[in-house]
Amino acid sequence: MVLRMSRLMLKTLRDDPADAETASHKLLVRAGYVRRSSAGVWTWLPLGKRVLENVARVVREEMDAIGGQEVLLPALLPRENYEVTGRAGEYGDLLFQLRDRKGADYVLGPTHEEIFTQVVKDQCTSYKDLPVILYQIQTKYRDEARPRSGVLRGREFQMKDSYSFDTTDEGLAEAYRLHREAYIKIFSRLGFDYRIVSAVSGAMGGSASEEFLAPAAAGEDTFVDCPACDYAANTEAVTTVVPPVEGAAHPPLEEVDTPDTPTIETLAAHLGVPASATLKNLLVKVDGEIVAVGVPGDREVDLGKLAEHLAPAEVELVTAEDFTGRPDLVRGYVGPQGLTGVRYLADPRVALGTAWVTGANKPDTHARNVVCGRDFEVDEYLDVVTVEPGDPCPRCGAGLKLDRAIEIGHIFQLGRKYADAFGLDVLGQNGKPARVTMGSYGIGVSRAVAALAEQTADGQGLCWPREVAPADVHVVAAGKALQTELALEVAEKLHAAGVRVIVDDRAGVSPGVKFTDAELLGVPTILVVGRGAADGVVEVKDRRTGEREELSVAEAVSRVSA
Repeated sequence: MVLRMSRLMLKTLRDDPADAETASHKLLVRAGYVRRSSAGVWTWLPLGKRVLENVARVVREEMDAIGGQEVLLPALLPRENYEVTGRAGEYGDLLFQLRDRKGADYVLGPTHEEIFTQVVKDQCTSYKDLPVILYQIQTKYRDEARPRSGVLRGREFQMKDSYSFDTTDEGLAEAYRLHREAYIKIFSRLGFDYRIVSAVSGAMGGSASEEFLAPAAAGEDTFVDCPACDYAANTEAVTTVVPPVEGAAHPPLEEVDTPDTPTIETLAAHLGVPASATLKNLLVKVDGEIVAVGVPGDREVDLGKLAEHLAPAEVELVTAEDFTGRPDLVRGYVGPQGLTGVRYLADPRVALGTAWVTGANKPDTHARNVVCGRDFEVDEYLDVVTVEPGDPCPRCGAGLKLDRAIEIGHIFQLGRKYADAFGLDVLGQNGKPARVTMGSYGIGVSRAVAALAEQTADGQGLCWPREVAPADVHVVAAGKALQTELALEVAEKLHAAGVRVIVDDRAGVSPGVKFTDAELLGVPTILVVGRGAADGVVEVKDRRTGEREELSVAEAVSRVSA
């Protein structure tokens, strides 16, 4: 059916929404694709729903191609399922929680690993029932404290989550490979510029993990990209390259008076040494226990990285009250030497044989020539510093670049975390119970719409790739009765040829407004029926390149249909 704008529920806006910061937020609202319902909750209007469904269609086609079977699980879930795996505590305030009239506790599903595991446990009893890949495209819920950027970070969002179930690690690796290849096809078909980067699993658990990122200024993820090789990783997954330490002997530890130098900057200035020669010791609480984290003074501790390494333990900064009754912990002057009863974690740069200037555990006092392995020991090394441009690539050593991106997909080899929690076994080939191993694979369907808008929009408005656009052609009748009549005729001919068409047949709307709306809506091809209508001539414009060509109606229908 030809979509006539005279009958379409569509209201475009000339001005950006007052609270919008990102291009996708501004343009999706201005073009009438979405409207805000409440904080972080959005209504998808007719054109927006078309784009959303086109993304979902591509995802379905590629998931079906690797043998995925689509299901639909409930969004309202018993809280006890998340208690079993410990994720109720891990998600914390992100969970939407409610209680029914009988007092039973429920949550609105943020992801569905627990429920998929139970479905397979109920349906699959033998190794002959596996492997299996199940997926759904469904609304998820997370109680974001600060929903922002329109549909990029909302409290309600549409997601494709799929799960593979196998009896062997080799089977899991094959399912992971199939999903990886399917994701490459999906994001290529959708028209994304994307990167595949190494990632950490976080609260999901598991081992192998990769993210699919769409580089964009509005992105909330930072990733590193090596210009000399194909290495790319989320900053939380970057491993540190530590240069070899020279085996030179160091002078004995020496304490020096350093009044009024509680920060790295004041200490470096006072002693005339670079910040990189100092050792910063950050105190945190891990499940309530005070832990020290040592990093070079010119670096910052990435608390996200630290939390990922120590998950599922809760990590928080110490407060002034935590120093009460602890004379061994002198605020601003903590050093690793002589610490007792405090676990010491360190960045790999704090290697054996390295010497540092650090706190002496006394007020207004620091120590120099404090050598790792001689004067203090590291309990565990962790990559916990923020990555900076120019840091060496773990693969080739070249200087890394940092870029912003939007996460559009994530794949995990979960292993047996959830199968262990729910006792998911099948009868193995040897007649004995075999524990099932799982993979989890997500795509943000609604997020993909916004990410595409971020990557493809220009100064005039949206500029959709053809695969996801709400139509193939936007026919604009400049205004006169003859032009409108011919526009409707052309639209019907295109529709008969299998082309998806929007026709602007609105009466009483100026040509300028119609042309502006056509640019704003972002359909790939714009066909204008204007002054040449009397001679059967129309103008065909490529929305992306701006190239225009005047053609006869027959030529235009043939060209556009092809």
